[in-house]
Amino acid sequence: MIFGPVPLAQAEGAILAHSVRAGGAVLKKGTALTGAHLAALAGAGIAEVTIARLEDGDVPENAAAYALAQAACGAGLRIAAATTGRCNLYAVEAGLFRVDAAAIDAANAVDEALTIATPADHARLEAGQLAATAKVIPYAAPHPALDRARAALDGALTMHPFRPLRAALIVTRTEGQKPALIEKGSAAIADRLAALGSHRPAVAVVDHHEAALKRAIHAALDAAPELLLILAATATSDRRDVAPAALVAAGGIIERFGMPVDPGNLLVLARIGDMPAIVLPGCARSPALNGADWVLERFAARLPITSADIAGMGVGGLLKEMPGRPYPREKRG
Repeated sequence: MIFGPVPLAQAEGAILAHSVRAGGAVLKKGTALTGAHLAALAGAGIAEVTIARLEDGDVPENAAAYALAQAACGAGLRIAAATTGRCNLYAVEAGLFRVDAAAIDAANAVDEALTIATPADHARLEAGQLAATAKVIPYAAPHPALDRARAALDGALTMHPFRPLRAALIVTRTEGQKPALIEKGSAAIADRLAALGSHRPAVAVVDHHEAALKRAIHAALDAAPELLLILAATATSDRRDVAPAALVAAGGIIERFGMPVDPGNLLVLARIGDMPAIVLPGCARSPALNGADWVLERFAARLPITSADIAGMGVGGLLKEMPGRPYPREKRG
């Protein structure tokens, strides 16, 4: 691509690189200059303009941006028209966004003219939300570079829409516990599931004892839920604590105790046969974002969630500073 200032006599057919005011009108950058444009510029006393002129092998910015976005576009995304060298992708339905980070990095490393930007991997997006933007930096991109970037992308971006989950919720209670606390916790979990497109769960309230919880787990299994949730009256402090111990006694296995996400550290991921189970952290009683949300989102999007997946959540897992937390967090002021 040729770029630089030229006399008006050499500018016809080129792309105006910078906006120019000619009398009472403004010619915007990106305008393909015609004889009429040049006459107006000359009449305003302008002798030269900065232009970009495409050469053989150059792909115009809009065509290049569209081709780049199209190469990245996988299932669950729609592509918009390209304009001013930019082309966007949008989520078709609410769900979790998946990014092949290596592919995006490879495409962005091909040529400085070509860029593509996305939200983080596993970002939760609503229907119609921006999922990626492909931007061509100059007014054209080299065709060979565009081909290499497209080959690197190869459907690197996908949306995994939320699908309704049949969940069962067991809430345990201790002697003297206020019913309002149980109701608040149950409502918070139901609201979370509803926001993911799922029906409100069947709720059972039982005493916070291993034997009582084991019986409740067996009773919940009779309804064949896709996910079992347990909100314990006290924080789970060990794999041998009441809730995980009851899951094991009911025939389950503990796949992960604890997660590197705060709030949400004390989540337990388990499984009974093919059915996943979660012992929720106490912070799930609050509507504020916590680690349980990240796990529930993956189940709702029908994405796998393993101990290794949870172990990989630490970067970005510090969700919120909580000034009320006791030592060892530093006091402020």
